[in-house]
Amino acid sequence: MVYSTYPLETPNTSITRALVMVHGAGRNADHYFETATAAAFLAGALENTIVVAPRFAAGRDSVAENEVLWPPRGDSWRSGGMSPSNPELSSFDFADELLRHLADKKVFPNLAKIVVAGHSAGGQFATRYEMASKVHDSLGVEVSYVVANPSSYAWPVAARPLPVGDANPVDAYKESMGRDAEEVHSDFKYGPFDSTKAPGYNHWPKGLDGREGYTAGMTDDQLKNNLVTRHATYLLGQVDVLPLGGFDDSPTAMAQGPTRRARGEAFMKYVNDSLGAKHEAIIVPECGHNDRCIYTTDIVFPVIFP
Repeated sequence: MVYSTYPLETPNTSITRALVMVHGAGRNADHYFETATAAAFLAGALENTIVVAPRFAAGRDSVAENEVLWPPRGDSWRSGGMSPSNPELSSFDFADELLRHLADKKVFPNLAKIVVAGHSAGGQFATRYEMASKVHDSLGVEVSYVVANPSSYAWPVAARPLPVGDANPVDAYKESMGRDAEEVHSDFKYGPFDSTKAPGYNHWPKGLDGREGYTAGMTDDQLKNNLVTRHATYLLGQVDVLPLGGFDDSPTAMAQGPTRRARGEAFMKYVNDSLGAKHEAIIVPECGHNDRCIYTTDIVFPVIFP
């Protein structure tokens, strides 16, 4: 199932960009379609932007006869996992096909940019798809990724943020207050993680070990290179520092930082400073773990409607 503001099969010369918005863990694509369409309206971008919201059906979701279904639990659809109902298809294959369709010059001859965005579990999808997409370089259009408030990232190395500075769990909630609350924090140090606390902490989708599905045939170096060279922006809610909204407090996730905000800040600093990426982050003022607050804020529009 795919929601869109314009037909996906009808040629349209007015469309110059596409925003693909991926839902969260509730798989409520209709809500995320409303959020993304509202953002396009507020940004004055409705006429030349096609807004698309795919649904990754899972578990007991009602599905059409030919609709693909993913497992009800775990990270399968968020990380390129395979579908039990269609074992040859992964969730990233679904995204590849959607992007190929949007880039088809017979349908959208003037489309030049595609933004893949997601919030929470959708943010997990967006950041991992950035690393893995096999069509990114073959579409003939510019693709960027906007990652909002995920609970975890696929770390490209075994190191993790140490529990000091801005990753100190004792002071983690204070980062949303004070004079520099709307600035990206950068006081992070990195080092080995005690794997006895979480033996699988570096397994996909939270690390690069033990990959299955779409990414199984890719090398670590390929994924790292994609992560570094592809353009990503992280949207982090200023006050997304509480364990709410399905916050992942498993040992493997807590190894990445005490809050969603800290995890995003620490991840971006590492891939920029240590791997040479040029990713950007925006602290979205006064927003917690709320997709509508994040994506309908003025400072975000230039990123999702470039």
